Amino acid sequence: MKNFIQYFPLSLLFILLVACAGPASQPNSPEKGTSGSLSVVATTTIVGDVVRSLGGDAIHLVVLLPPGTDPHSFQPTPQDVVKVSDADVIFINGAGLESFMNSLLSNSGDGTKVVAVSDGIQLLNAPEGEPGVHVDEVGDPHVWMDPNNILVWVDNIENALSEADPANSAIYTQNAAKYRQTLAELDQWVRDYVAQIPASKRKLVTDHQVFGYFADRYGFTQVGTLVPGYSTMAEPSAQELAALETAIGGLNVPAIFVGDTVNPSLAQRVADDTHIRLVFVYTGSLTKAGGPASTYPDFIRYNVNAIVDALK
Repeated sequence: MKNFIQYFPLSLLFILLVACAGPASQPNSPEKGTSGSLSVVATTTIVGDVVRSLGGDAIHLVVLLPPGTDPHSFQPTPQDVVKVSDADVIFINGAGLESFMNSLLSNSGDGTKVVAVSDGIQLLNAPEGEPGVHVDEVGDPHVWMDPNNILVWVDNIENALSEADPANSAIYTQNAAKYRQTLAELDQWVRDYVAQIPASKRKLVTDHQVFGYFADRYGFTQVGTLVPGYSTMAEPSAQELAALETAIGGLNVPAIFVGDTVNPSLAQRVADDTHIRLVFVYTGSLTKAGGPASTYPDFIRYNVNAIVDALK
């Protein structure tokens, strides 16, 4: 036996030891019970940032959509099924935004709690007869464009985290109170900053109907969109595009605001035809850490700065 151990290949011994140790934890995948934290999944980076602000170190958070991904066109992977099935709580925007979640939830095969953070927000409806809006759309899902709507998110997230993890409810309550104050200050900053733009110039032409809540709250008007409806997946007809270009010429607007997750080729064509400039903003996603819109407050501030600079 002594000779067997002496001549046993060290490389094979190392392999056996690693195998006995078990599989390594997969990065960026929630694990129930890891360090006593609650396993949480959020769909978009924007939902994830608010959840992270309330949950802090008490939760283990995974965000499904990478930064810069359009939630309207996202296609989940098999790995996303695992992330969803391993979660204790899943936070979605709701309001019809994440149609991809239907397949994920049906394939995960368990009863994980799903919380639509936008529940309780009065959704904007498309104007009657608006082209490109499907009858099954429940309303405008882009509620995050108005910081006041995020107060509803905070209530829903706080309640869901506290219910799933009562031991840390005091943490969630404290963080929620701080975030409500952040939102109140952000709203006041937006009001003060957009005051630089005369009411007659508060006209927005955008790639799709994304600024409705922002426009309603802060006295703007969405006078035109390149893509009809709430989704970036719709396509304008030649007649609709020609009508938009004519309208832009008559409205004397200086810019088209285009989201970073949208192909800008159509917007560039319209801008060239109408001799106005493109202004890029963030609409459906935050940036990576260290970017100009890596948190929700930074996202709002960046967009407001871009809008004011273009329109004043």
